[in-house]
Amino acid sequence: MTRTLYSLCGASRARLFSPHCWKVVMALAHKGLDFEEVALTFTEIPEVGKGASATVPFLKDGETIVSDSFAIARYLDEIYPDRPSLFKGEGGIALSRMVEGWSQTQLHPAIARIALLDIHDILDEQNKAYFRASREKSFGKPLESVVADRAAEEAAFPGRLQPLRHMLKFQNFIGGDTPLFADYIVFGALQWLRVTSSLEFMAKDDPVMIWFDRCLDLHDCRGRAVSLS
Repeated sequence: MTRTLYSLCGASRARLFSPHCWKVVMALAHKGLDFEEVALTFTEIPEVGKGASATVPFLKDGETIVSDSFAIARYLDEIYPDRPSLFKGEGGIALSRMVEGWSQTQLHPAIARIALLDIHDILDEQNKAYFRASREKSFGKPLESVVADRAAEEAAFPGRLQPLRHMLKFQNFIGGDTPLFADYIVFGALQWLRVTSSLEFMAKDDPVMIWFDRCLDLHDCRGRAVSLS
């Protein structure tokens, strides 16, 4: 069976940066499933996904098409129950929903205020125009104004990770001794920042950074196999 994951890239097809796509990359690797990853720019997504999905990630698994990272993870656990579980039951699904909510309300907005202009700068000219117009409409102000307090956001960002830092006193992963989809949710957010901008403002001996490095090494270092330029 042929599996294809459609992901988001910058001007370089090798610079894959979507946090939601990274969740699915790690989920597929976790399940030990082979797949081809097809990189799309923002403006290519509507044409390629026509009739199936207007956003990435979306996964074609044989004749089945699934969009939305969480829905894809649930699909993978349902269709491939003999492979390592991403949730380990209803409790893991509920945990992942909570982690998703925390990541998307606390981490994602902060990352936008840090890296929005960096994301713009890694796109080609057509996609720069699209990205600026769509994001400035969403934020109601120029990209430069969104990131005007970047230094303050970087200083505050480690504090936003305190719940994870506290948990890491007791276990190696959010999933316990081994990772679950909940880990890949937070990994995706930090990988988004790493690929588009940097994490150099985070101390290397921070427990969160140690956990992140541990995640980068998972599944034959899948998280490291991405262009940073």
